[in-house]
Amino acid sequence: MASFVLRRMLATLPVLAIVALIVFLMLRLTPGDPAAVIVGDAGSATDIARVRLQLGLDQSLVRQFLAWAAQLAQGNLGESFYLKRGVGELILQRLEPTVSLAGVTIALAVLISVPLGVLAAWRHGGLLDRCLMSFSVLGFSIPVFVVGYLMIWLFALKLGWLPVQGYIRVSEGLGDWLRQLVAPAITLSIVYIALIARVTRAAVAEALTEDHVRTARAKGIPEYRVLIRHALSNAAVPIVTVIGLGIALLVGGVVVTETVFAIPGLGALTVEAVLSRDYPVIQGVTLFFSFVYVLVNLLVDLSYVFFDPRIRY
Repeated sequence: MASFVLRRMLATLPVLAIVALIVFLMLRLTPGDPAAVIVGDAGSATDIARVRLQLGLDQSLVRQFLAWAAQLAQGNLGESFYLKRGVGELILQRLEPTVSLAGVTIALAVLISVPLGVLAAWRHGGLLDRCLMSFSVLGFSIPVFVVGYLMIWLFALKLGWLPVQGYIRVSEGLGDWLRQLVAPAITLSIVYIALIARVTRAAVAEALTEDHVRTARAKGIPEYRVLIRHALSNAAVPIVTVIGLGIALLVGGVVVTETVFAIPGLGALTVEAVLSRDYPVIQGVTLFFSFVYVLVNLLVDLSYVFFDPRIRY
């Protein structure tokens, strides 16, 4: 197990290096100049050249990349062009809202989707099963920002149950923190509820056709124990896999949701950096999300050992 974890962690290094190179080239080859954005419309060509010199943008792409790679090797993600603060510091400052939103979203999605999927598989072809399949289609079809604006219009503006936008830190009150996250978490969780519930339904429905399930029923074991102990536990591997995939896919949803609900997290930081062409921030946040993606995949792989004793590393 230890050797497997070590190999996987070492394998992340070339992955992150490739990601860093791709992001670096995409930013530099895309039209637009951060120096021109900094000096503004009133800036002259001389001002732009001076800013480019200060930022090191006048150097060749190779020298710029090697300079950034040298910083990364020292654990330094660089400094923001505009905020003049370390990228690592900015990520830590914006981390809590994003982790809070992602955590509440995944918890909500799992607590709703897994029981729904199990019940739909149990009543295969019934009303609940058909409703779940219809909900899955809707969940995949409606964009996140549309759901977000509908949530704001209904629960914040019309009913006044929830705040419109913003974020309250945990340290300022657990109740207010959770109330502030209800609308964005529901908005972001709909697509994951649809995804996880659909996979759970398929995996549990297949497990219910196995011989050991028929044997358990023949022994008179209560149906709820058959569903949980014999069907759900044997279908855990694909369910855990899709949950891990959902956590990784949260990156794109978080960016949109934080923008709609004005949550000052990493998603909002990414949007701000893209609009201002703040290269170091975009590169640093992208690397951070890539590392999280790789780490989640590793944890999912390790969890297989606990759900299926036949798997060994």
